[in-house]
Amino acid sequence: MQHNERPRERLQQFGAGVLSDAELLAILLRTGYKGVNVIDLSAELLEQCGRLPGLARVPYNELSHLKGIGPAKAAELHACFELGRRVALASPEEKPRIHSPADAAQLLSDMARLEQEEMRTLLLDTKNRVLGRARVYQGSVHTTVVRIGELFRDAVRQNATGIILAHNHPSGDPTPSPEDAAITREIVKAGQLLDIDVLDHLVIGAQGKFVSLKERGLGF
Repeated sequence: MQHNERPRERLQQFGAGVLSDAELLAILLRTGYKGVNVIDLSAELLEQCGRLPGLARVPYNELSHLKGIGPAKAAELHACFELGRRVALASPEEKPRIHSPADAAQLLSDMARLEQEEMRTLLLDTKNRVLGRARVYQGSVHTTVVRIGELFRDAVRQNATGIILAHNHPSGDPTPSPEDAAITREIVKAGQLLDIDVLDHLVIGAQGKFVSLKERGLGF
């Protein structure tokens, strides 16, 4: 590869905006493997995983076993995607807006990699822009252990008008359980008393899979 064609040198000369996804990814990966340079490795990775959105959803353990990646590169990629998500949430002029369950699932895609069940909330304003997110429980999610009042605490503090619930199934199967529907009904009722809309409850599974309980009419 000619010196002036290397992604790092092109970034220094022209800025990051002119680089392709594969070139930006190559800067992070730094090296390829025998017979495959880093640009070709980056292009293969994007094609295999479904471009950048798909790559961002690949679990760490799966990514680290792909040829040419390994644990260190997988960790660096996951760190970069997480920083991007945090920047999006922290920029007041560019707060992400939720238009569909898929938008919410994308913001919470890191939950697919959790080994323990966890419940989180996305806090929304009147235009469904994300004000923040909060972890409200870690462990088995059911009505006997999740305190409904605590679930709305951050929403009240940030004057959120709506929330989206999400929890993961460590098994990777996002099929909602009867307990998932039951706790959703309780939370929706509590939200009505507090004048905070519970817009959806997502179950996050593996490899980008998720289920919207609202779309299935469970608990709403």
